[in-house]
Amino acid sequence: MVHVAETGSTNQLALAAAASGEERPTWFLADVQTAGRGRRGKVWSTEPGNLSATLMLRDPAPATKIAELCFVSALAIDDAILTLAPDLESRLRLKWPNDGLIDGAKMIGILVEATTRGSLTHAVLGIGVNVRHHPGNAPYRTTSLNDEGFPVTRDQLFAALTASMMRALSVWNCGEGFAAIRAGWLARAAGLGQPIVVTHDKTRYEGIFAGLDPEGRLILDTPDGRQFLGVGEVSLMSQPMVH
Repeated sequence: MVHVAETGSTNQLALAAAASGEERPTWFLADVQTAGRGRRGKVWSTEPGNLSATLMLRDPAPATKIAELCFVSALAIDDAILTLAPDLESRLRLKWPNDGLIDGAKMIGILVEATTRGSLTHAVLGIGVNVRHHPGNAPYRTTSLNDEGFPVTRDQLFAALTASMMRALSVWNCGEGFAAIRAGWLARAAGLGQPIVVTHDKTRYEGIFAGLDPEGRLILDTPDGRQFLGVGEVSLMSQPMVH
């Protein structure tokens, strides 16, 4: 494990280690992250007391399976949190493809990236959790474990995560067990069976969140038919849609 006081991004640390030829699975943990990245270039900064960690894996699966690690990571951090705060089970939900929410407020962000050199692929699994603090200037609701009344520490959560990640990766089994990961993720999915909006670039889809296909794509039942979406930003809707 590599622990630093401050870094721009734990994912960047992991990618640099991969480029240098590191072969061992390695965790990177930072007390402060100043230039963390979310999906589509969004910024994810980490204040002291929050969790910013990245796991680097060497050749974890065929390249076509790497995206599944986002769901593996989501289940791992969800399990880690519930180990320490089991009363959150009915309130903690996973939002496709890479967020974790408490009562609809964002608390978890995940970014999975990969780099390939020749036939060798390294995957980096970045996980950020608002443990002690949460941003007050985000364009959406946010929260933290401590603000929700759970006095968990960053170090406690990281220890639980390292154990739960090993279990989740074992279930995933280099992609052979994705069906079980998919089922576990769907059991905790925010908005399943409900109306949602998915936006990507300038395209907007509205429909009922019907599930995930075997590749992890979001299945959306729209008035124009069933859509299978591999990318996009999900917004949950509080009011039913009329078909």
